[in-house]
Amino acid sequence: MAREQLAVLNALDAAKTQWYHFTAIVIAGMGFFTDAYDLFCISLVTKLLGRIYYHVDGAPKPGTLPPNIAAAVNGVALVGTLVGQLFFGWLGDKMGRKKVYGLTLILMVVSSIASGLSFGSSAKGVIATLCFFRFWLGFGIGGDYPLSATIMSEYANKKTRGAFIAAVFAMQGFGILGGGIVGLIVSAAFDHAYKAPAYSVDAAASTVPQADYVWRIILMFGAIPAALTYYWRMKMPETARFTALVAKKAKQAAADMSKVLNMDLEAEEDKVIKISTDRKNSFGLFSREFLKRHGLHLLGTTTTWFLLDIAFYSQNLFQKDIFTAIGWIPKAASMNAIHEVYKIARAQTLIALCSTVPGYWFTVALIDIMGRFAIQLMGFFFMTVFMFALAIPYHHWTLEPNRIGFVIMYSLTFFFANFGPNATTFVVPAEIFPARLRSTCHGISAAAGKAGAIVGAFGFLYAAQSTDPAKTDAGYPPGIGVRYSLIMLGVINFFGMLFTLLVPESKGKSLEELTGENGDENDEKQIQMDPSRTVPI
Repeated sequence: MAREQLAVLNALDAAKTQWYHFTAIVIAGMGFFTDAYDLFCISLVTKLLGRIYYHVDGAPKPGTLPPNIAAAVNGVALVGTLVGQLFFGWLGDKMGRKKVYGLTLILMVVSSIASGLSFGSSAKGVIATLCFFRFWLGFGIGGDYPLSATIMSEYANKKTRGAFIAAVFAMQGFGILGGGIVGLIVSAAFDHAYKAPAYSVDAAASTVPQADYVWRIILMFGAIPAALTYYWRMKMPETARFTALVAKKAKQAAADMSKVLNMDLEAEEDKVIKISTDRKNSFGLFSREFLKRHGLHLLGTTTTWFLLDIAFYSQNLFQKDIFTAIGWIPKAASMNAIHEVYKIARAQTLIALCSTVPGYWFTVALIDIMGRFAIQLMGFFFMTVFMFALAIPYHHWTLEPNRIGFVIMYSLTFFFANFGPNATTFVVPAEIFPARLRSTCHGISAAAGKAGAIVGAFGFLYAAQSTDPAKTDAGYPPGIGVRYSLIMLGVINFFGMLFTLLVPESKGKSLEELTGENGDENDEKQIQMDPSRTVPI
């Protein structure tokens, strides 16, 4: 026999789009704005850090971060994020989503400010302090992934749930754009106030002492949006699904949601006890039952996120290297230190404005129409196509008349990452796992993604180096070059398309219907065996 859905959960599923939905999107979304700003703004300032702290007198090129230092500065926040996703994901299912939510924000604010105040009497001291604080920044950011997704998923109605979760994630686009704009404003102001010659004219004078403030201001600015939303995060009630299905407090769930929905809801304690004592609703993460019901789902969400982030983060963190390689950013020696930051920020802002931000919002608009599965498969397909289209005739794109074409094609890979798997890999794990394991499973899926990001960030640093030892960056061994690196990313995207076949469609269904927490046995068998895709492929 099918059990009847709890009235409080029914009310949430059937609720029309209301003010509290938009409040939740903004509160959770500002966390993601900060996440993206903090993770990606480092790519604006790594070349500046090289000029300031690793300048070599008489060298023909400006100073650059040695390979191990560049890998640490770029990668340490990603390592922190991975650890934070696993830890806070688990904690969110143990203590509740809301209790842990404020802690992640405090960590982000404190660590953002501390990163900008990195100190030391030597280059090693400053970089070591910066890496220490960026690890803890990443740790806080990591917690925001499973908690924001789970909170939005559990607050949303079933008709527009995908759009609401995707809208939270879409704030990443504004975070990347915000990083570019702050970089533009700060570098333009300092470049105007402190005139300096190009490196080729006067190497020592090309980096003014005030350049040390530029990277610090850019990094610290990320604390402001996060700090502004702390009060509102603390005012949000715990989600009804955690309160009723995990904490088993029927009265509290009904009281909280009565205020949120502005309606009277009855506390159904008997029903909550019945659901919680059902053996089918008590299996753990490492049980045979979980493996049978959700094993393939977890494999699908982890592998697709892992493969996506290899491609996405290597593209994003190393935009500046690709733009330099095709001549969109002038050679470093032809600019002073601060002007180089301006040029990198301008390129990043244009890409974010033209492709990254629109891609996210296309997903928001269409995810509950097309479905998650179709958008993810389509995104991986076009990312594969555009990567190969860039890589195979790579020499063609490096020629002067064709450079704008390269940038357009490169932008389209970003567009289809965001109108595709970058958004859906975040949405689906927040929907298809049981309430008591939802935050943990989302954390595991997201951590697999960050493992991919680390592979992308560290691997691409070495892989994209020229095959000619004379043309590599200082301290790097020869790599396989940008062309073959892009071919590798195309192959990775193709595998992402294959693993998408393991991911079920969750469009238009209640969370309990998807997880079997409220259905009869036949429903549960169907959920395990059939992804229920609603879009013909």
